[in-house]
Amino acid sequence: MINSSKKRYRFRMLIPLFPAINIYSYSAKRTTALGPICVASIINRMDRWDAEVIDENNLDKYGPRGDSGGVDNELLQNIRPADIIGLYGGLTSTIPRLYELARFYKSKGVITIAGGQHFSNGDIPEALVSGVDYVVIGEGEETIKELILALEGKGDISEVKGVAYLDNGNVIFTQKREPITDFDKLPLPDFSLVRYAKIINYPVERIRGCGMDCEFCTVKGKPRDASPERLLERISSLAETRGARKFFIVDDLFGQHREDTIRFCKMIKKYQESTGKRLVFGVQIRLDKAKDTELLSAMREANVLSVAIGFESPIEEELKAMNKRLKPDEMVSLAKVFHKFGFVTHGMFIFAYPLQEGVSFFMPPEERIKRFRRFISKAKLDTIQILLPVPLPGTELRNRLERQNRLYSLKDIGWEYYDGNFPLFEPDKPLTAEEMQLSAWKIMTRFYQFKYMFMLGLKIFLFPSIIFFLHNIKIGWERWNRSWRNYMIRFVGWSYLKKWTIEFEKSPFNQKLKKAKSHLKTA
Repeated sequence: MINSSKKRYRFRMLIPLFPAINIYSYSAKRTTALGPICVASIINRMDRWDAEVIDENNLDKYGPRGDSGGVDNELLQNIRPADIIGLYGGLTSTIPRLYELARFYKSKGVITIAGGQHFSNGDIPEALVSGVDYVVIGEGEETIKELILALEGKGDISEVKGVAYLDNGNVIFTQKREPITDFDKLPLPDFSLVRYAKIINYPVERIRGCGMDCEFCTVKGKPRDASPERLLERISSLAETRGARKFFIVDDLFGQHREDTIRFCKMIKKYQESTGKRLVFGVQIRLDKAKDTELLSAMREANVLSVAIGFESPIEEELKAMNKRLKPDEMVSLAKVFHKFGFVTHGMFIFAYPLQEGVSFFMPPEERIKRFRRFISKAKLDTIQILLPVPLPGTELRNRLERQNRLYSLKDIGWEYYDGNFPLFEPDKPLTAEEMQLSAWKIMTRFYQFKYMFMLGLKIFLFPSIIFFLHNIKIGWERWNRSWRNYMIRFVGWSYLKKWTIEFEKSPFNQKLKKAKSHLKTA
């Protein structure tokens, strides 16, 4: 229980540090996670409570840093003591750091609460013996308020829905809480609660859930949406109070509710025209939305500039294993539609997805690499990410690999390696785990190269002539700016890949992999 004699209390939400640098570290320094802000905004409105959010992946020069590279929690607790710590478990790879933070604060007598996607499907007993006092299961806005009131002595914790905790060594699960459907009753996320961060790209959302039911994904359930007016309110508030200009709509699939999406695009277009503010948006969208030209036109008019698309694989057999219904040739044609409409297209892929039982398919790594490179070139993708399959807790993919006795033990390869950069199971023959990792790395390093630094210089030098020959300043600028941006990102991507490679060479992963493989063979 909380010390009831205090006049005010402090809740600190921590977003744990990534376990290692990767190509996404650059983006993490320009944005933050939305969920922790939504939860902290609820608490900050409670009587006698102040809330703050600290993202260890986005610390500016004023953020106190500890030896680990994350925040100096000892210093924070001395200058601004927290009564309750919230720990964001949205990324499985950050769970070891989350437990480290939980144990530190628990040793200081602070109540620790963890939540996030990992704990909606993960090993909750593990968390409760790793420094976490309470685990919030599912969405946290309603649960966290009721839990804090119970900790103040104004309710019974056993009656708070969606919580797990220990009682005399036994794990207690309270009644399940149903997903939120009325989002309009929630306060707008208050980004002023985020300390020490420089946010350039603001995350916003309208729809939660996804009905695609992919076996590798933890996001399930019927999509639940707020009104387009509510999303406009979020965006306009950030634009007018924080000068925000760049937004990423974090909905799993933009355009799931087509008519409302088009209406939102028209509303945001009108807002920009009436205020003179030019806002730009990035979204995640299904590839087959390329067939909906009305939707694409509305998106472009609203200044949706970039789209992230899950292509997953250019290999038909792997697409079938993922329950994807498109074929590679059709995927290329659809991708070109996004390119034609002027969208900056980010392609997301999963390399060497494990096939279903009974499927016979052999392809050497060299041929797989060729297929990926050929597809990326034909589809005219602006940026890419190549990840290895990640058997996240609670997914059917993880259950299937466990049944097949292919999954490496967490005792050998822990959660910190669950970021898509490391092999976590025995791949399909003829691939080995080492070849799987090296092949994905080869595709990425072919795409992100040092040479783009020189191409940037050449692009700047040729700018006047490009505009002159095209005889159209607008078209010339759009084409020049798109390629200039791509060259810049590819050079920055190269620098992060280089840093990751240096860190990887110093890491003990190869030794852990050998041990994991040997244990799997003897099991």
